[in-house]
Amino acid sequence: MIATANRVLRQLRHDPRTLAMIFVVPCALLTLLWWVYDGAPVFQSIAPALLALFPLLIMFLVTSIATLRERTSGTLERLLTLPVSKVGFLGGYAIAFGVLAAGQAVFASLLLVGPLGLDLAGPWGLLVLVAVLDALLGMSLGLFVSAFARSEFQAVQFMPAVVLPQFLLCGLLVPRDQMPEVLEWVSRALPLTYAVDAMTRVSTQPVPEIWGDVAVICAFVIGFLGLGAVTLKRRSA
Repeated sequence: MIATANRVLRQLRHDPRTLAMIFVVPCALLTLLWWVYDGAPVFQSIAPALLALFPLLIMFLVTSIATLRERTSGTLERLLTLPVSKVGFLGGYAIAFGVLAAGQAVFASLLLVGPLGLDLAGPWGLLVLVAVLDALLGMSLGLFVSAFARSEFQAVQFMPAVVLPQFLLCGLLVPRDQMPEVLEWVSRALPLTYAVDAMTRVSTQPVPEIWGDVAVICAFVIGFLGLGAVTLKRRSA
């Protein structure tokens, strides 16, 4: 597991475009949003929710494409001929991308509460915690979805099918209690909903009650990793 994590991190260290996507793009998007609203109150209300969305979206793309390359290049098949379990393989990926996710969350959170002036009611540490969990959620979802793609283009195609419905129903555009009842129930089955709820509570409550949301997010992460292990095949074709 540790050997797999080290290998993935070494590969990513020599891939500046992927590193820029992980560390620079979320900060650039948050800065652009702040500039668009130019200090208007709406930025204070939607920025925490977008801090939940951007890590999930980017880690989903990076992880699904990286894992698919392992499958299509034959690397996965060769690794699984060694005494490496499926859980060990996915665990290595989870550790590697988890380290990157933590760094991404810290940078983006520091940017929000620092130069961009987000008025945070709750503890900054909880903001970072939820952001890291969101990135891990995107990572685990990307590992799972990569099993159903046969090319990088197909992996990207899963994004509008998997991520965008969560964005539309998470409560960012319309409060969930104002949605039709069916859509409100659907939103309760989507992990991004709980991430956005947790971020909103951290930004608006001095003592935010987020542990229920955190438990649900963790359950989704573990569930997607488990499904990823089930769908992991020894042959790439």
